[in-house]
Formats: sequence, structure tokens, C-alpha cells
Amino acid sequence: MRKIENIRNVAIIAHVDHGKTTLVDCLLKSSGAFRENQDVKERVMDSNDIERERGITILSKNTAIDYKGVKINVIDTPGHADFGGEVERVLKMANGVVLVVDAFEGPMPQTKFVLRKAFELGLPTIICINKIDRPEARCEEVVDEVLDLFIQLEASEEYLESPFVFASARAGYATMDFNEKTEDMKTLLDVIVDYVPAPKGDENAPFKLLISTTDYSEYVGRIGIGKIESGSVKLGDDAVIVNYNDSSVNKKIKITKIYEFENLSRKEIESSSVGNIIAVTGVEGISIGDTLCSLDDVTPVPFVKISEPTLAMNFIVNNSPFAGKEGKFVTSRQIRARLYKELETDVSLRVEDTDSTDSFRVSGRGELHLSVLIENMRREGYEFQVSKPEVLYKKDENGKLLEPIETVTIDVDQEFVGSIIEKLGQRKADLIDMNPSQAGYTRLIFNIPARGLIGYRSEFLTDTRGSGTLNTEFKAYEPYKGEIPKRNVGSLICFETGVATAYGLNAAQERGILFISPQAEVYEGMVVGSNAKGLDIEVNVCKKKQQTNIRSSASDDALKLSPPKIMSLEEMLEFIESDEYIEITPKSLRMRKKILDSQLRYKSKKNNK
Repeated sequence: MRKIENIRNVAIIAHVDHGKTTLVDCLLKSSGAFRENQDVKERVMDSNDIERERGITILSKNTAIDYKGVKINVIDTPGHADFGGEVERVLKMANGVVLVVDAFEGPMPQTKFVLRKAFELGLPTIICINKIDRPEARCEEVVDEVLDLFIQLEASEEYLESPFVFASARAGYATMDFNEKTEDMKTLLDVIVDYVPAPKGDENAPFKLLISTTDYSEYVGRIGIGKIESGSVKLGDDAVIVNYNDSSVNKKIKITKIYEFENLSRKEIESSSVGNIIAVTGVEGISIGDTLCSLDDVTPVPFVKISEPTLAMNFIVNNSPFAGKEGKFVTSRQIRARLYKELETDVSLRVEDTDSTDSFRVSGRGELHLSVLIENMRREGYEFQVSKPEVLYKKDENGKLLEPIETVTIDVDQEFVGSIIEKLGQRKADLIDMNPSQAGYTRLIFNIPARGLIGYRSEFLTDTRGSGTLNTEFKAYEPYKGEIPKRNVGSLICFETGVATAYGLNAAQERGILFISPQAEVYEGMVVGSNAKGLDIEVNVCKKKQQTNIRSSASDDALKLSPPKIMSLEEMLEFIESDEYIEITPKSLRMRKKILDSQLRYKSKKNNK
């Protein structure tokens, strides 16, 4: 067993896309974790397909580096606000953090979010200014901006003495002086060993392990991962599961397997002691926040309360005319089991049964949080429908309505500033700060109701021609800000079930923008396009040209169809109204009216007036 003074537990924290995962790749390479001729894919820690495609980390990962006889347990954390629940809990395993900041962008909203969490836990901080090889890098200014952020967050004086390391994760080097280039990342590894303290704890005290994250294996079932807070554990030990926030949890178990992390794999061991990050099996029914205790002392370890969800939507069994054609798992029982399984690893998610056995209410931290769950499910073969996301309101002690407010930071070129201020003003946003930067862009900071952001991201990308960046952070619940104008486009609704024809689409495209191509299968009540006048219009996209025996010179000219607008899942979530659903299948995404029959839909609208 490794002595406690030869262990370092460090979390890598940063704003999204500042290079955390690439940095971990480099640390592994510098420590000799890979053979020289080994083919290693980029961002090796992002194992999930969606993580690799979107270039974001969603789930925290564990790895361990052996360096100069010291075991460095590294935890790679998500940078996106929607996965803040992951960040909060994994920091409980760390004894120090490496804060990664982009040498061009400087501190961003999530930098502030993750740093505040580290300060609250009193974790020593190493600042790594990454991407210093970017042509527009501004290292000296970014150092000042980080120190300003420390002061803004009211950090104690010792934090102002935190070491700064300069790195290029892509080029694979780290240095104490940004004007010098080194061969590898050993400078950063040395600083981690010297600056991050060894874990504290009494090896002779009763065993306690706080479960900070969980995993699942088809072979051994549930796996609990966490740091041993005190004592030691060996194979076959009896233990009790308890929970700091839930006194009803009390279950006796036997530990059947223990693993420690080694590079990118888990190594089975016979025993481990205080300070180590380990994984244990034989703990069926364990969840995040539970404490495994020896029978001598069953007092749970305090666990951070995870931020509450701010957005909810319904997951419903698919009942469209195409139901069951493309999905493998389509029943309410299968969908329910999958959603409740997600709760085992996602602490920020909430799932509730509703009055209907075919519908489940799912609450999360934001649009991205929920859309990643939907995308994972459809890739696994699930078929279902989802409703429009709704903001979760609260009431204060006087019965006054409160709503979640987000702080939005936007970086854009000067030419787009006016239209953004105007658009967000209509969505009840308050401009808090406006800073032109030397790098040529302007930074705008707003406070805006969370519901004001639904439907804005894709519009923002269009308005800034794809050049702007938009980041959000949950601020607080504040009094309701009043009505926000709804979307100003209507839906083009399919008139009948069949196959779309070029002739039918040619007539329909005069009414608006189409979402489908010729030969697409459609059904009555399906949304096939948008209409700029704000009205719902029925169109017959299956219409065929009448055959005649008279030919005119112009009749056979090729029909000119505009390319359809292919909507992403996030764009659909933003587009649909409260009387519409998105049909999710492994092969297709379709929008539809809740009531498919046009006459029933008309009657329902009339009755609701």
C-alpha cells in the first residue's frame, strides 16, 4: 500500500473548451503512460461519442499518473454550466485544483463558477495558462485578469500567491516562463507534486469512503468511486451504506472487489488506505453522496448539496403514425427504466412519474443537459417524444412568483453589439457590463430570465454569423420579470399521410421555409416547415401533378426547390410551441402537433379561447 504522503489528488477545472482534456492527455504522455510507438487518439479521456463530437466533457473521469514515486490521481471535470453538478461533487475527492485558462480568452463565466466551488472547499489552486502558442495569446494580461477574478471572489491572501504555469497542451509542453519553450509537461507535474498537499486522514480510524461518482459494468454491476476519508479497507470487509442527507439509508454490504486507478485503466488490489481514490464493487443500490462505513462507526461524511434543476420537459411514449418503426425500445416500461437508470450517475437530474403511465417529467440544469440525455437515449435505440422545455418557477414566503435568472456573457465583434442588446432587451435581459477588448471583440454581460434564453442560441449564431460566443451561469431565483414575446413564426403542417413530392413541396415552399426533402415520409399533423407570418398553415406536400396528354413548352421545366433547413435537436427544442412535440427515434427527428387531426385541433383551439 502506498503511503499517504506519496499521494496527490488533483482536479482539472476550467471553462468549457479551454483545453482541460487535452492537457490530461499530455500529462499522461509526459509521465510515460503510453509506449513511444503507441497510437493514442486525441482527447483520450472523452470516451463518450457525444463528448468527442461536441468537444466537451460531460462526465468526470478519473486517471492516475505515477511520477517520481508519487501517485497523482487526476480528475478531469466538465466545464459547461449544465454539468455543474458533476464539478461540485468530484471536487470533494480533490486536495487541490489545476485551473486551466485560455491564453487568449482569459477567465470566462465557467472559470468563475468552478473557481468559486474550489474556494468554498478551501482547495489550493495552481493556475495553468494554456494555449500560449496561439498567435493572439496575451499571457501577461490574462495573469492580471485571473488575479482580478481572485479578488472579485474575495479569495484569501494565500490564493494570490498561487503558482502560474504556462502551457501548450496541443504542443505538449509546460514552462514557468511563457517566453521559454520546454520539451514536455514535467514542469506542471513538478508543481502539482510540490504545491498540492498530500491527503489528510487517520489510517487507524474506522473506514469511511464517500461515493462521489458511480459507474456500471455488465459483469460486476454497480461500481462506487470515491476517496477514502479515513481508515483502510480490504477485500471481504463488511461495511454499512449511510447518507448525510437521507437518514433512511442504512444497508449492510460486503466489499467484493477493490480497484485503484492506473493511467487509463483500473487495477484490482487487495487493500487500500486513507487518501486513495478507489472504486469498489459489491455495493448494489449505492448512489452518489452515500458513505461506506466500517461497522465500528456509521457516521456519514457530509456531502455537498447539488444545485437544483431549472428546466423541465415531458418524455412521452411515441404515439405517432410511425411509432415503433425505427426504435428498439418503445414501451413506457423501457423508457421509465432508462430514465431512472440515468439518476444513478447524474445527480443534477430529476425524474418523476405523472398521472399518465405513458409520460415522465424530467428536470435538468439546462437545454444542453437535457439534449445530451435525449441524444444518448436515441443512440441506444430508444424511441419517444418530448415536449417543449419549461422553466421551473418557485414562490417566496409572501407567495410572490420567482424565476431562475442566468448571467450571460457574450463575446462578439463590435458590429453585432447593437442587434444583440436589442434582441436580449426584448427577452427581459438587463445589461450589466460592456467592455471593448484590445483583441477586437466586445464583452457584454447580461442578467436574463432562463426562459428568455430558450430559442435564442441558434438565433444568436445567425445574428453574429457564427463568430460570437455565448456562455451562461445560473445566478439566483428572482421575482418574475413579466411576459416575453413568443416566437414570431408559425408552423407549416402536413395535410395528409404519404410521401412528399417535389411538386407538392414546390407549392408549399411559397408559404415558408421547408424542413423536409422530396421522398420524405410524412403524416397528417407533422410539422414540415416554418411560416414567417406567425400562422399555422396546412400544406399538401404529397400532392402529385395531374397527368394530361397536352404538353406545353413550359410545363416540363425542372422544379426549383430551395434546400430544406435541417434542424438540430437543440434548434427543435427552441422552435416547438406548447402544442407540439418532437418525435425522437434512432434514425429520425420529427416535429409534430400534439393533436394530429386538423378538425380536432381546430375544435381544441376554439374551446381553449
